[in-house]
This record gives sequence, C-alpha cells and structure tokens, in this order.
Amino acid sequence: MPLLTNHDAKRLFLHTHGLAQDPSLAADLGTTIRQIGFVQLDSINTLARAHDMILWSRQRSYLPHMLKDLLEQDRSLFEHWTHDASVIPMEFFPHWRHRFTDHQARLDAKKNGVIQTGFAASCAEVIDHITRHGPAMTRHLGRDEVRGSGGWWDWSPSKAALEGLWRSGTLSIAGRDGFQKIYDLTHRVIPDTLRSLAPARHESEDWANEKALDHLGFATPAQIAAFWAMVPVARVRKWAELGLGSGALIMVQIAAFDGSLHLHLMRPKTYKTVAKLPDPVKITRLLSPFDPILRDRARALKLFGFNYRIEVFVPKENRIYGYYVFPILKGDALIGRIDAKADRQNKQLNVRAFWPEQSVKPIPKLVKSLEVALQDCAAFAGLDQIVFAQDWLRSAP
Repeated sequence: MPLLTNHDAKRLFLHTHGLAQDPSLAADLGTTIRQIGFVQLDSINTLARAHDMILWSRQRSYLPHMLKDLLEQDRSLFEHWTHDASVIPMEFFPHWRHRFTDHQARLDAKKNGVIQTGFAASCAEVIDHITRHGPAMTRHLGRDEVRGSGGWWDWSPSKAALEGLWRSGTLSIAGRDGFQKIYDLTHRVIPDTLRSLAPARHESEDWANEKALDHLGFATPAQIAAFWAMVPVARVRKWAELGLGSGALIMVQIAAFDGSLHLHLMRPKTYKTVAKLPDPVKITRLLSPFDPILRDRARALKLFGFNYRIEVFVPKENRIYGYYVFPILKGDALIGRIDAKADRQNKQLNVRAFWPEQSVKPIPKLVKSLEVALQDCAAFAGLDQIVFAQDWLRSAP
C-alpha cells in the first residue's frame, strides 16, 4: 500500500492550504481564497479578525478592505455557512441550493409550530421591508420589539426571521457594516447566471466530496464530510467505496507525527505529485486560531504533534495559555503559541508570553525570527511598537 512520510504529508497539507509559499509572492486574493476553499469569519479582534489573519498569513499584501471589495463590489464571493459562517467563491453558489432547501423545510416547520406563533408574520414583514426599502440590518427592523442581550437563543423575532430567510436562501448578505450583516433579496446579490443553475443533490454531493479531498490532500470520510458540513458521513463513505472501486481514489498510509500509520483516501494524481512539491519556505508566521490547518484539532495533533485548544470559553482560572493565543508556524512545524494583544489606544502590541513546543529550543535565531514575525503582524494591525513582558519567553507547560 502507498505510504506518505510525515514530512511529505505535512508538505502536501501546507501546499494545499497556501502556507508553503512565500507570502510576499502570493497570487491575487481570489486565487488564495479558492486555494483554501473558503474563509471562516469571526468577530474576535484581539489583534486582527480571524478572516483577515487567515488571508494575511498567506498574502503579505493583503488589507482588510480587499476582502470587503470582493464580497460587496466585485461579487466574486458570497457569505454563507460551511461548518461556520464563511465567505465562499461565488461560483460555488449553486451547490448551496440543497442546503437552502433543507433549511427551508426546517423554517416551514418553525412557521407552523405552536411555540413560534407569529414567526411567519415576522418573515413576511422582513421580506416586505427589504423589498420596498432595500438592504437592511437588524437595527432597521422590529424597532418596537424587546431585544435580548444574549446569543441566538435570545434573538428578537425580526432577527430570527432575517437569519432564517438568509439560511434558506431567500435573503443574501450584501455586505457588513463593521461586523453587522446587511441583508438583501438574493436576486439583488447573486448573479442570475448562478441562481438559474440547479445541480441535482448527488451532483452537489459529489462536487463537495471531490473539492474537500482536493483541499485536504488526503482525508478520511469523516474529514471530508466535516470540510463543508454539507454531506452526511454515511454518504461520503458510499462515495469513497465507488471511487475506490473505479480507481478514482486510492488508500494511502499517512505517517503521523509520532510515527503511527493511518489510512486515508487520496487521488492517485495527488499522490504522484507529492514528490515534486518543494519544501515549505522557512519563515515564521503567526496564524489565526481559526486557521484552516487547525480547524480539525485531531488532524493537527496527529500531523504536527500540536495539541491546540481555543480557550475563549474556558474560565480564566482554568486556562493553560490564554484567552486567544496564536499558533506559530515555522516552515513545516508548529513550534509554539504566543499570547499577544493589540493596545490600540497606545498603538502597541503587547506580548505577554511565548510557549515553545517541548521539542523546540528558543535559541537566539528562532527568537529573532519570531520578533520579525511580530513586527510584521503589528504593522498589519496598524500598531507602531511592540512591548514584551519581562518574562515573555516561557518554557512548555
């Protein structure tokens, strides 16, 4: 059976995720987004928002307005759900139709439910308002409603209607004001040529499976299913069986960081190209905690030996590292994590701590490369200086 060494597996994975190339030589932004498939959106802004850091770590010329322009002006992206809220290449839109259909069924059940009396009326009012007045935000609707202060469980009727109509495809996101969604009728946002396409469910599922495997390089059925969160894993397994039977797919042993071997699916042509891939460039990068190479924590642990957890929702007294700690990638290795936060009032980046992995020695050369990466990141965030805590160089816990 074919085998990929851990070195080759990491090399392939980083290439498919746009983290093997020199970020100063990256292609245009649209190409970068298509390379990784989609970009997750997140509002946390301790240094820069997750989507901005994901793109900047791959393309040093990136500025936040560039993503906004592609979404709101060029209309080459649309916003919807994968495993979370994401911006997605516009040409993929037709394959979201079945997600819309499935959510519409849930929406119809909600409209007819006893608990949600009045929900259908809220949806009708939202559609009427946007039809007559144009794009709208939550604050433009239901001004007499009681507004909750919590999460989705505490949404006002108009907010629940907006989200339901967006997820079912009646509305689309026309843009954002800050981080607040601007909703509009889908036919005003999505090109007619794409809205008119209606692939069958099996065609969209085959597309999703094939694209997921291309972006991952190698994967288990569960990993393929999780990539877009579109196809149930049982149907991915059936697709994999057919692919293995036809020769479109092969099984490959992937060597983990600890030397253990694990079976994964690959395309034969992908396996053949691995030997030709250059090693990732030896630069140091701060990654977003939501970076695509860390989305699957179990995969990151097996492949890189990097045990990562976002501690945003962990009580402060129980955190091992910090609220929002950035992973550090150097070449093909995740070498540690750093707790850094922007002080925008004083225009400085405060660095509280860097924890290297146990196998990593913080020699002067490595520390220097980390300082250069921090300087680049501070400049991207519009900060003028870096302030290091006296004990910022830590040892692995």
